[in-house]
Order: sequence, then structure tokens, then C-alpha cells
Amino acid sequence: MAACALKWLLQVICKTGSVPTGSVLRDAAFVRLWTGTTASGLATWALPFLFGLAVLDGELGATGLGLALAARTVGFLTAVPAAGVLADRYPRRAVVAWSGSAAAVASPIAAAGLGTSTLVLAAAAAVVGAGQGACRPAFQALTAEVVAPEQRQQANAAITIAVRVSVLVAPSAAALLALAVDVRTLVAGTAALWLVAAVLPPRGAADAPPTRGPFLREFADGLAEARRHPWFLAGLAALTAVIATGYSATSVALPLISRDRYGTEAVLAAATTGYAVGALAGAFLVARLRPAAPGRAALGGLALYALAPLSLLLPVPAAVVVAAYVVTGIGIELFNVPWFTATQREVDPRLLARVSSVDFLLSYGLAPLGLALIAPAIAAFGAGPVLLACAVVCLVAPAAAMLVPGTRTFSRSL
Repeated sequence: MAACALKWLLQVICKTGSVPTGSVLRDAAFVRLWTGTTASGLATWALPFLFGLAVLDGELGATGLGLALAARTVGFLTAVPAAGVLADRYPRRAVVAWSGSAAAVASPIAAAGLGTSTLVLAAAAAVVGAGQGACRPAFQALTAEVVAPEQRQQANAAITIAVRVSVLVAPSAAALLALAVDVRTLVAGTAALWLVAAVLPPRGAADAPPTRGPFLREFADGLAEARRHPWFLAGLAALTAVIATGYSATSVALPLISRDRYGTEAVLAAATTGYAVGALAGAFLVARLRPAAPGRAALGGLALYALAPLSLLLPVPAAVVVAAYVVTGIGIELFNVPWFTATQREVDPRLLARVSSVDFLLSYGLAPLGLALIAPAIAAFGAGPVLLACAVVCLVAPAAAMLVPGTRTFSRSL
């Protein structure tokens, strides 16, 4: 059912008409790539939920859950920069295969560690996290090789839709399967998804670079390429600021305000679901929109994240909070899809995976640090001042980025 829904959604956004290109679904190579990224997304979003079910079943304690999730995050952050170098050094398809295979092998080991060995579980979770992290820059660079430039925004939107549907479907599907199958089997079963991600994506068009240097120098070359694009640095700084403040603050404050102000966890569930639905709608919109100033439009979408902390700051009805999260979700994809497309277009193809790894490492990699700092800040200053400060950052950071040369179109051409 989920696969049919995904296929229908893609057919809707990829119809010819307002977008002057043919459907990416007519490209068998892209369909294989899209299916692989969808499989990795389902496995990624299902695993933490399955670990949570293991806690409910008594197979895993709260401490073990924390260690497993922390190890997974460490593996992810460690692998992202390394994979950026490897995906520029070797064929991107090979890096995807190695990464998916590593996660596939580690998944049954993680299942075996449930209820028996926290150390084994944590070590396996770290390898799964490393597989997830290594896939990200490799998939990003492989998309640029597989998809023609004029179709990349449509392709990135299709991949985003797969991710957002995975966020909605994976936990529910895992919960339904848990009624018939034990949690250990489900954790081990995620290996099948990782094998699809490893095997199915097609070969890329580009050859591996003829020369290779020391690892640190190659990563430094990626940093130098990133600095060559002022719009990229400005956009990345804005995205990092928004995630480190807006995302982190609302992640901590939303559960508390849902319980204390509204007296129910239903607001928490509705708001988080609304965010995913809004992001899905945003991907639909951005697949067809071609604004004259795509960079400024994208940064404007990013600034909409300020609505989330503002809705929690003000004593508004619960429906307003949910609506704010829907709009926030729309805005984040109005930013993400043009951002990925511009990076694939503007960055030197030989350095694309390294630059993408810098993007993922700083923007999403710093999110745990933001989460760790926000809770003490709320305890020290109260939720109101912290939410207000985060809302201001979410507005000011994208606005400041718009002043940097090149951000109007996300290119070096002024």
C-alpha cells in the first residue's frame, strides 16, 4: 500500500505541464536510484521506533536505548565527512553499495544484541549509523550523475517526497508489523531494506578522479570549494542556525507545552504529523515552482521556521500550533529542494560529495549539540525567552543570508 501511494504521489508531481521537462519516472536509472533512497529512508526512520518498541517489550532498558541511539548518531557523524572524500575518490555507486551493505550486515547483529548485550547493540547501531551517514553525500552526488540538469529539481522533490512519506509510514508500519512479529525479527528485517539501497541504485555517469591525495588534504579541497561559493556559505550558515535553534527548541518545548498548556499529548502528535504533511506539500509545490529569484524564495521558506517557536510562545489555540507546524514543514522543503539542486548545479562535480558532506555535517550534525544546550537554557531562563530568541534567529539568519552576493539565484552569477 505504501509503495502504491508513493508511486501515485510521484506520478502527480512529475506530470508534464507547468514544468518544461519530461517526467523523471520515464528514466529507469532514476527510478532505481529513487527506490534505493526510499529503502534507506524507511530503514533509517524505522530503527529508532523499533528500539522504542523494544523498550516497551522489556527487551531494552532506557539506558540501553540512550546508548544505542547515541552510538548511531556518532556513527553517522563520523561517516559523513569520510564518505564525502570516498564518494569523490571512488565511484559514487560503489560507496552507496559499501554503505548499504555495512548497515545490512549490522542490522541482524543489533537485533541479536537486544536483551542480551548492550555493548553489541551499541556497536552494531554505530555501524548502521555509519552506513546511513555514508549514504547521504554519496546519494547526493550520484543524483547529479544520473539525472539531467533540467530535471534535478523535479528529481530532488521526488526524493524528498519519498523521505517524508517514509517519516509518516515507517513508524506506523513498524507498529502494525510488531503485532504479528517480534521486535528482534523486525530489527533484523531492516537489513532487507539496506540491501535494496545497496544493490538497486544504478551506476553514475562520471569516472573516478585520476589522482588521489591524503585524506585530510582531499577533505580540505572540499572546504575550499565550499568557500568558493559565497551563497553556499551563507545558506549553510542560515540552515545551521535555524536547525540548531528553531528545531532544537521546538523539539524540547513542544512535548512540555503540549502536556502543560493543553493537557494532552495529542497536540504533540498532531504538530509533528502536521510538520511531515506540510513538508510533503512543500515538495509538491517546489517540484513545479520556478521563481525568478529561487535563492531568496528558498531562504524565505526557511524563515517560516520562526512560526514554530512563536506558536509555542504565544497562548494560542492548539489548532494554531498545528497550523504553524504545517507551514513550517512547507517552508523547509521550499528551501531544501532548491538548495540541493543548486549545490548539484554549481559545485565542481569532482568535489560534490565532499561539499555535500560539509552541508550535512554542519546543518544536521550540529542538531544534537543544539538539543543538548536548549534544555539547560530553558531550565535557566524559562521557555518564553528561549523560544523568542530562537524565533528571532530563525528570521534574522535567512534574512542576513539574502544580503550575500549570489543568494538571489543560489549561484555565483550576480
